[in-house]
Amino acid sequence: MKPSADLKEFEKRLGHSFKDTSLLVTAVTHASLSSATRSDNERLEFLGDRVLGLVMAEALLNADTGASEGQLAPRFNALVRKETCAAVARQIGLGDVLKLGRSEMLSGGRRKDALLGDAMEAVLAGVYRDGGMEAAKQTVLRLWGDRITDVKADARDPKTALQEWAQARKGPPPQYVELGRTGPDHAPMFEIEARLFSGQTARATAGSKRVAEQAAARALLESVENL
Repeated sequence: MKPSADLKEFEKRLGHSFKDTSLLVTAVTHASLSSATRSDNERLEFLGDRVLGLVMAEALLNADTGASEGQLAPRFNALVRKETCAAVARQIGLGDVLKLGRSEMLSGGRRKDALLGDAMEAVLAGVYRDGGMEAAKQTVLRLWGDRITDVKADARDPKTALQEWAQARKGPPPQYVELGRTGPDHAPMFEIEARLFSGQTARATAGSKRVAEQAAARALLESVENL
């Protein structure tokens, strides 16, 4: 199978030239476009998540030989979570070559963290199947780059960090309240307010409740830590 011009350009940005280009085509095909004759990237995503995890665990061990498991775990989670995979996907223009069904196209699927993160994992699995573990490892290390050495020792997600901040002060967990939802059904925007027992609040808006909650938690955590 001869790859299209846009996929050839994507291979350059990825840094891996596929011998079996069908792996790349499958990796960038979302389930909304799959059919009896066209495979989607869900199975590759499953594998890519494990490939990324193994490479990242080893990279963190090598980057800080004195770190404890308790220090490494939050760094690992920060580097492999969906938002980070999506950021790497945007870095190499993966969204531009995603093959989506009409519904996902209309709802802005090329910009969604979930779709980009899943596709990034699928592409890594494609590299692994096409070139082996060493090729996958070098791809991850190159694309994640300074993220690996720069990730903070306390790299907890904002909701976890905010909850631990509240617990340390003998307070109940933060609350997350949906203040409103705007936009069409296929592309909603959620406004979420994070609330602490002390009365402090912060708001954020995003295309999913989860992302909005994380953003509100991050804003509130920054606020209370700067007091």
